Amino acid sequence: MSSSSLRHLLADRLRAHPAPLPSVAIGFDGFVDEMIRLVGERHSLESYTPVPTIAAFGTLVAQAAGQSSLREIVVTDVQPGGCAINMGDGLAALGVPVDAFATLGEPPHPAFTPITARFRRTRSWGREPGRTLAYEFSDGKLMFSSVTQLAEFTPDKVAALLADGAYAAACREAGLIALTDWTLYPHMTAVWELLQRAVYGQLPHRPRFFVDLVDPSSRSAGDIRAMLRTLGQFESSGDLSLGLNGNEANIVARLLDLPGCTEAAPPSTLALATRLREQLGISEVVIHHLRGAAVAGPDGTASLAGPYCPQPRKSTGAGDRFNAGFAVGHLLRLGPAERLLCACASSGFFVREARSPTFAELTDFLRHPDWPAA
Repeated sequence: MSSSSLRHLLADRLRAHPAPLPSVAIGFDGFVDEMIRLVGERHSLESYTPVPTIAAFGTLVAQAAGQSSLREIVVTDVQPGGCAINMGDGLAALGVPVDAFATLGEPPHPAFTPITARFRRTRSWGREPGRTLAYEFSDGKLMFSSVTQLAEFTPDKVAALLADGAYAAACREAGLIALTDWTLYPHMTAVWELLQRAVYGQLPHRPRFFVDLVDPSSRSAGDIRAMLRTLGQFESSGDLSLGLNGNEANIVARLLDLPGCTEAAPPSTLALATRLREQLGISEVVIHHLRGAAVAGPDGTASLAGPYCPQPRKSTGAGDRFNAGFAVGHLLRLGPAERLLCACASSGFFVREARSPTFAELTDFLRHPDWPAA
């Protein structure tokens, strides 16, 4: 079946799906994000040409080596962020009841209110949120995060937070439990092990688990390997889906002595997803690039090209909306290709409109003309 036919059939199927959807329990990162454009040339007080690409920015940085340099930035927005908050926003827009537990601050930073107001329940699990400076370019983003305060997210701290029973209750109701941003929380591997013993192992049902690591480049090889060894432990409580972008997938591949993948060779992405699934001993691996994605799971494999947007209105958070669409595919019990289509439609809409799609908008976008015809 052609991609176009599959998309139209899926759109019809989604429109006929009765509400409501199962809930999602999500945690644990909350960030306040400053969205930034780097000025290439200033024309007037109101007008400037931004530095277009990460490659162009890299050239500017290299040219400044050995001497001083100054570049103007424009802070275009201050937004609530963090993978848990962004993915939760994508889920809530699609009609999913979201129970969020995240480092929002005590009291919660007001930047989060527009999103958390849409969640079913929200608990702040941190004294202070993270802070991210997100430099946006046409070919991607560079994010610089202040995370020292996140070291307070320890097993002892989480054990105390679990005492009120709210997180365990949310997990008992959830069709899917999402765990985001392992990388920026230095004690997260130990926290996962605590949760596996104290919460997930006690659940009366088997929910789907979804893990999004975030770029682990700043973590040691030993830390990453220790984390990878814990992934298979989720499987005793529910099937685990590991979500990775192309860069993250290649970092994990190098540590496991596996061949990497490139966006230019889609079969390599599917092959890596399959090998990672086997070597990590988990149910599913999904890998996404700017132009497409691949998934390998117990119900089969799939690879497809997505609706690439050469000039996104917003790119920060696109991967989180991909994850939201993919999670909804699981909540709807869709097949692997259909899950990828939901994910790509969710992120494709987001980069064009700078907001998460509603369920109706997701179904409409599946018929979007920018999807490749093949």
